[in-house]
Amino acid sequence: MLDKMDQKILDILQKDCTMPVAEIGKQVGLSTTPCWRRIQKLEEQGVIRRRVALLDPAKVNTGVTVFVAISTSQHTEDWLSRFHETIQEFPEVVEFYRMSGQVDYLLRVVVPDIEHYDLFYKRLISRIELSDVSSTFAMEQIKFTTELPLAFINGKAAGGS
Repeated sequence: MLDKMDQKILDILQKDCTMPVAEIGKQVGLSTTPCWRRIQKLEEQGVIRRRVALLDPAKVNTGVTVFVAISTSQHTEDWLSRFHETIQEFPEVVEFYRMSGQVDYLLRVVVPDIEHYDLFYKRLISRIELSDVSSTFAMEQIKFTTELPLAFINGKAAGGS
């Protein structure tokens, strides 16, 4: 179980993982060594999976976001394995979900423009059999965050104690 101190550390790291451990410790009321030990423990437990840099999509020429809904009539373990492996080979796919309901899979794809999406689409359908592919282009990003809500740690509901 994670305690309030762990939660505070995670909150800080989600906002800025480059913050020096001494500063994190200062903000949460710990000296550097105990703070570092907690961070290491959170990494060992897999709570912190990795630390990354978030890039500006426009500055790396991936400003177009496409949500791709995929349906398939193939539901064998072999097809599923091949599909998962195929998607891993497309760096344009930044998120990949298996869904419930009418859509089997949902992808978030980032590309420079519609022409590049068309090339992605043609490569995808040439690699694996799909029943239906529906693409929706995002017009504007209203909210984007990588910060997970921490109010649910230890099974507590938001606002719970």
